[in-house]
Amino acid sequence: MTIAKELLEILCCPKSKVKLRPLTKEEMEAVNVSIAAGKCKYADGRDVDKQLEDGLITLDGKTVYRVENDIPVMLVENAIYIR
Repeated sequence: MTIAKELLEILCCPKSKVKLRPLTKEEMEAVNVSIAAGKCKYADGRDVDKQLEDGLITLDGKTVYRVENDIPVMLVENAIYIR
């Protein structure tokens, strides 16, 4: 991921306002296993049907946002809730 350090310092979940950090490789693998098992939902209730290539996670570990083409997708309805 090539998100500028300055941007990472100010990014937070638009709903909870909890700061974000990049997912580790291990966390991303675990999230993708959960997605494959049908255990992840978007904030709007849809099942997550697409594996993550990159992402940001809230510091409390509850919510993931996709990063696509090095651009964080910070739409509340597309937040992925981790169970």
